Amino acid sequence: MSQAAQKLEKVVYTAYAEATGGREGTIKSDDGALDIVLTTPKELGGAGTFGVNPEQMFAGGYAACFIGALKVVAGKEKVVLPDATKIAGEVGIGPIPGGFNIAVVLNISLPGIEASVANDLIEKAHQVCPYSNATRGNVDVELKLVS
Repeated sequence: MSQAAQKLEKVVYTAYAEATGGREGTIKSDDGALDIVLTTPKELGGAGTFGVNPEQMFAGGYAACFIGALKVVAGKEKVVLPDATKIAGEVGIGPIPGGFNIAVVLNISLPGIEASVANDLIEKAHQVCPYSNATRGNVDVELKLVS
């Protein structure tokens, strides 16, 4: 049984981007800040030419969003996040019965923060992060504290 989606109390920002051509197409934002050509990796049947694919964009977006959630949680907990905080996102794609799905690994580096404090921040950020909330129950997400 799937969990019902939680309705937003209010929309505070809406991003807009338009895709054409699928995995061999383009993505453009309405403000022109995003204007990229997509390519399909060899592993998914593409030519393997240099370019961006949706999984890379999701990996980067989730990593950036999760850092934002860490900042919110750290602020509430009175913990200063190091300037060197970084997250390396990995998004795998593969078949499931009837289609495809993704799996995510977030390799989280919080240098100088004790592991028990870092893990507490990570767990709390996972409850706050919009990407975590959007994927919960449907996408396997692994949170790894790395040095």
